Amino acid sequence: MPSKLKNSLSLFDWRQYIVYIAFVLVLIYFSITLAEEGFMTTGNILNIARQTAMISIMGVAMTFVIASKEIDLSVGSIAALSAITTALTMQQGLGMITAIIVGLATGLAVGFVNGYLVTKVAIPSFLVTLAMMMIARGVAMWLSGTAPVPILSENYIFLFGSGSVLGVPILLFWTLLIAIIGYIVMRKSVFGRQTLATGGNETAATFSGINTNRIKMTVFMASGMMAGLAGMLYAGRLQAGRFTFGEGDELSVIAAVILGGTSLFGGVGTVVGTVIGSVMIGTINNALILQGLDVSQQMVVQGAIIILAVAFGSKKRKS
Repeated sequence: MPSKLKNSLSLFDWRQYIVYIAFVLVLIYFSITLAEEGFMTTGNILNIARQTAMISIMGVAMTFVIASKEIDLSVGSIAALSAITTALTMQQGLGMITAIIVGLATGLAVGFVNGYLVTKVAIPSFLVTLAMMMIARGVAMWLSGTAPVPILSENYIFLFGSGSVLGVPILLFWTLLIAIIGYIVMRKSVFGRQTLATGGNETAATFSGINTNRIKMTVFMASGMMAGLAGMLYAGRLQAGRFTFGEGDELSVIAAVILGGTSLFGGVGTVVGTVIGSVMIGTINNALILQGLDVSQQMVVQGAIIILAVAFGSKKRKS
């Protein structure tokens, strides 16, 4: 019996569950140290859900990108651009439905350009999306004249930001919807398996009949569209489109994905882990604010989280 138990423990890879263990420990620690500041109150928990919704949504799509052994640094800028195009469309009196279509199409179009340059022109995704990060942000500034574009539609504000159902923020419903879809696609569909195969060994995947370029094109388009949705949620929550939306989000998104268990080297992806990673980062940021830390100190902690996430991602790949 002891030998069987020892063999079972040797087969157990605790690194697969590190994000869940860490999340529980973080909750316990801050629940004790910040009890008087109301850390575990319903209002604060719902506030964390609102703050992390956009990162979680972009993180779900980023899981597929990184699992295919690519990266997308443009998501934050795409969010800003989609927020601006959505707000401008409504400002022109074209209606909420048209504005939603334009916002999503903006993200989809930028994602298509990213995917095309990566798959057809063979430019590394790091360089393509780094350049697109600057281009999309610049276009957002140009279209808005660097000024906020107000959104006056109450229906839009309710559905894409400030609304709640039975006291639950609408942003939480958006997060759950995208997470469930992402989980099903990753774990239950042929596309999910082909994405992991592409990231694990692209040459072998190609020889097995998988169109790896099509897979990469699709994940970049999905990443762009989810970044567009995140931008629309930013606009709904703050009732305006701003070119500053999403600044630095690409790092938070990537950190959440890697911390959640997706390998930076491709071939491994977990949507649930990504959402937990996103919520954990948001929880830590929320706790730091309650502790009175300023923005510079929060940035130090966020940087440390990214280093730890990449370090654990590297160990998973080597093991």
